[in-house]
Amino acid sequence: MSGHRVRAITRRLLQGFRRDRRTLALLFVAPIVILGLLGYLMRGSTSSPSVGIANEDSGPLGVMVADALRHSSRITTTDISAADGDAKLKDGSLVAYIVLPSDFSRQAQSGNVAPEVHLEGSQPGVDAPVLQALQQAMITLASQVAGRNVNFQPQIKYLYGGKSYDTLDYFGAAFVGLVVFFLVFVITIVSFLNERSQGTLERLMASPLRRGEIVLGYMLGFTVIALVQAAEVLIFSLAVLKIQNQGSVLLIFGMEALMAIAAVNLGIFLSMFARSEFQAVQFIPLVVVPQMLLSGIIFPVSTEPKALQYLSDVLPLTYAVNGMRDIMVKGADLTWSSLQLDAGVVAGFCIVLIAAGTATLRRRLG
Repeated sequence: MSGHRVRAITRRLLQGFRRDRRTLALLFVAPIVILGLLGYLMRGSTSSPSVGIANEDSGPLGVMVADALRHSSRITTTDISAADGDAKLKDGSLVAYIVLPSDFSRQAQSGNVAPEVHLEGSQPGVDAPVLQALQQAMITLASQVAGRNVNFQPQIKYLYGGKSYDTLDYFGAAFVGLVVFFLVFVITIVSFLNERSQGTLERLMASPLRRGEIVLGYMLGFTVIALVQAAEVLIFSLAVLKIQNQGSVLLIFGMEALMAIAAVNLGIFLSMFARSEFQAVQFIPLVVVPQMLLSGIIFPVSTEPKALQYLSDVLPLTYAVNGMRDIMVKGADLTWSSLQLDAGVVAGFCIVLIAAGTATLRRRLG
């Protein structure tokens, strides 16, 4: 083995990278963007879950626990009546509400307290701070009840989901859309670059085919493949993984189809800015990972820093995740205004990306 020849190959490869400024930019920008977003999400968030307090107790201990909850740094509280609680969970203004019953002070004096905790339930990540804040309030209560051990047994009730739901049930609804978007995007951008690099696109241009026919053919071809993959992901998720679903399978597939169409045209559009498959792969961390972090799949959007919440509002995956959770966890149908909004926004993104993808193809063909 010749060390000189090995060094020559290494030098040639590094010189190729040095001349390719676009690849260098992607190599160094992508990790900074991802780590910066992750760090800001985990350390920059000042938001806390919005929780309602319904204190129906006329005694002093109920007032004390309610005050302890109001001063908790884990949650943001507002006073409500128990009758309005479920409505506020449904409209999204609260993620939970706590009811201190009319005999709460008497319960505390007897050593057994059972406050009601009503959780919205579709985003398990926000449940823990609520229960932690209540636990801390119970510690404060125990210190004031002299000579007794207070047995704390909260009555937890879920508007959606519940104890029968595991982690996969909650996150599966979001990951179904993510997997479709990610795989379709990668397949489209890499396949289209192969069409260019192998000369297939140029041969089609030299044929009697019209430019519009070529554009439509490419878009429909990639879309058919994307829809087949979307159906496969959905069937596997429901039939094999047994992810719980409260809504219509057709609605789930419809939302998947919208994401697949958006991913196809986004892949065609971004292929214009990639000269090689390596550059195309570098788009993945810049396009997919930020959406995965900001769309509410891992971190609830409501707990993100305000600046990132504004960014989340312009990402198609945010609305797709909301729509999928509404359907699969909440059992939403097309009469729900929230689902209409999510589906409408994703459809709007599809239209914009179809226009961008068509313009890209026409420019290539021109």
